[in-house]
Amino acid sequence: MSTPAYSISSRLSLRANFSWTFVGNVVYAGCQWGMLVVLAKLGSPEMVGQFALGLAIAVPVMAFATLKTRLVQATDAKREYLFGDYLGLRLITTALALLVIAGVVLVSGYRLETALVILAIGVAKTFESISDVFYGLLQQRERMDRVAKSLMIRGVLSLLALSVGVYLTGSVFWGVVILAIAWASVLIGYDIRSGALMLSNLTPGEGDRRAVVRPRWEVRTLVRLAWLALPLGIVVTLDALRTSIPRYFVAQYLGEYGLGIFAPMAYLKKAGNTVIIALGLSACPRLAKYYAARNGLAFRTLLLKLVGISVLVGGAAVLVSIVAGREILTLLYRPEYAQHQDVFVMLMVAAGIDFIATFLDYGMTAARYFRVQVPLLAVVTGTAALACLWLVPPYGLRGAAMAVILATLVRLSGSLVIVLYALRALHRHTTKDEHHSVKMGKAQPALTSQARSSSHESYRHD
Repeated sequence: MSTPAYSISSRLSLRANFSWTFVGNVVYAGCQWGMLVVLAKLGSPEMVGQFALGLAIAVPVMAFATLKTRLVQATDAKREYLFGDYLGLRLITTALALLVIAGVVLVSGYRLETALVILAIGVAKTFESISDVFYGLLQQRERMDRVAKSLMIRGVLSLLALSVGVYLTGSVFWGVVILAIAWASVLIGYDIRSGALMLSNLTPGEGDRRAVVRPRWEVRTLVRLAWLALPLGIVVTLDALRTSIPRYFVAQYLGEYGLGIFAPMAYLKKAGNTVIIALGLSACPRLAKYYAARNGLAFRTLLLKLVGISVLVGGAAVLVSIVAGREILTLLYRPEYAQHQDVFVMLMVAAGIDFIATFLDYGMTAARYFRVQVPLLAVVTGTAALACLWLVPPYGLRGAAMAVILATLVRLSGSLVIVLYALRALHRHTTKDEHHSVKMGKAQPALTSQARSSSHESYRHD
């Protein structure tokens, strides 16, 4: 039986979208973290280090390939581009990214097993990148329930695939190969179908149902979209490098064993990040609508609530790491991890700062402040590299954790300045419109206080 159109096309409330996103991200992040636990329990810190190094190399390249068009889709309130445009651009950039990863492997000089792991992770990330385009469509239509279901399916299959592969073969490479097959299956079996169902309620210009999930190859449109998204692509790449740079330095100075200790502790940030991402992804379309409507009150109120939640989550993470960090590391991994509780505490401090900055980034993106994020993240990434160069050689893992804290403080400061500027700009435009309306003798300005209050009240009930 076909799914009724109203159940697919109608958007969910902010609360429902957050609930689904939260559950989906909890399951997915838990399964991703579970893969590190499996590698630590079934293998060794060196095997964890191989896997972490593969991610550190493949993720920044694939991050640039996305150009972060998912958020461009989600905040495209005027529907300037069709889904086929986003899909066509992503297919091109993802294919190029896979070639870049292969080139890095060829010139890197890594031993064969490590090189194969990096390549396998690159292939797996290719399927993930294409799924992300469909997630952008669903997020734009405020149907995060289907995104969440995809994440849960993909997360569980990831954990099973890697566990079975490593257990049967004793090799990270074969575990990642099976993982890539699982991700391809989710893309073909669920994500593409979700996109077709969502677009079955057609809007003018989207063509017939048989063509809606096909890429469009209008060169001028693709170039224009790529140019629009390019700043966000640079931003997400710099952000991925910000995370990966400490891993590069740890691997260089402390080897795969040291990286195998550092990466699992840093990954525990994902527990709090699950809440942050769930809220941010759910709230971003709503923030974009408030800003586009010049409803500064609703935009500011929602953003402040999100920041308040990030402070609570970050504070809880730091407290838990101080009180029970040693026990947590021993239970989740192995006793040798517990010897580095001080590093774990510092990483949780950095995570708490990063949670606040992440919500401010969602605010910048919702306000369509794309290009200014490029110099900000360039400074943040440069800070991370210089701090690691300065601190990792003499202080080891502690130095890497201190470098992460410094980089996140720079990110928070810059993001706050940009969001405050965006709010001031919004206030100036709104005031100008009201003065113009009064001058023209209209009974009511374009956006009255009563309208803002009504919109804010609607937001509160969502």
